Amino acid sequence: MDLQLSGKTAVVTGASKGIGLACVEALTREGATVVGISRDTGNLAKAQEDLAAKGLSFRAEAVDLTDPGATRAAFERIGVPDILVNCAGAARRTPVDELDSAALHAAMEAKYFTYMHATEAVIRGMAERGSGAIVNIVGQGGRAANPLHIGGGAANAALMLASVGYAKAYAGQGVRVNVINPGMTRTGRVDEGLEAAVRATGRPKDELLAEMTSEIPMGRAGEPAEVADVAVFLASPRAGYVTASIITMDGATTAGI
Repeated sequence: MDLQLSGKTAVVTGASKGIGLACVEALTREGATVVGISRDTGNLAKAQEDLAAKGLSFRAEAVDLTDPGATRAAFERIGVPDILVNCAGAARRTPVDELDSAALHAAMEAKYFTYMHATEAVIRGMAERGSGAIVNIVGQGGRAANPLHIGGGAANAALMLASVGYAKAYAGQGVRVNVINPGMTRTGRVDEGLEAAVRATGRPKDELLAEMTSEIPMGRAGEPAEVADVAVFLASPRAGYVTASIITMDGATTAGI
């Protein structure tokens, strides 16, 4: 299927690793010109090297998206893209006995506000142009309460509401906004969550990982590339009538309607 992305411009936040990097790769393979944003210049350089080995390239921008001024300045340099994929920022999983107001604020800064700052920087420009697609990679933790993920889950839930709110507000001006909620996906964030679970339970990491995997009906974690494939479709003209949608990708773990 031709996704009609050749010549389109895209910005991916959280582009240096995991699902974000997979989105960069998928978009470039479809012919889009991609700018990848991350805070860490070293990780961005490594990502560029990895994609160069596959014959692919993207422009890198090192930006701290928790800073609204720095975010605005970056998008003034970049311009208003055709596509924005938000994947930057992850709230640390915290055992409930360690949870305090500082951790809750940090969770919102890391996940909710990074997405909102990037969205604010482009969505009005997209509306003025009459076209644009935003895909927010959020997380199923915003729908299912987890005592280790109260701060991050709350940020995810807020992101879902904001995403569909923006989608409804700008639908008449040609801007689409959709959400993907991955479940357990093979990235470094799994290890971080396991470390928090070890602290909370005292159980070995391998045992906890096996238990987590056993709870997935498909019997395995998702792959970053699988999430990226759905993100690229949602960003493409092929999904031109899809907006305000929340797509669950958790191997049937939730299996709710």
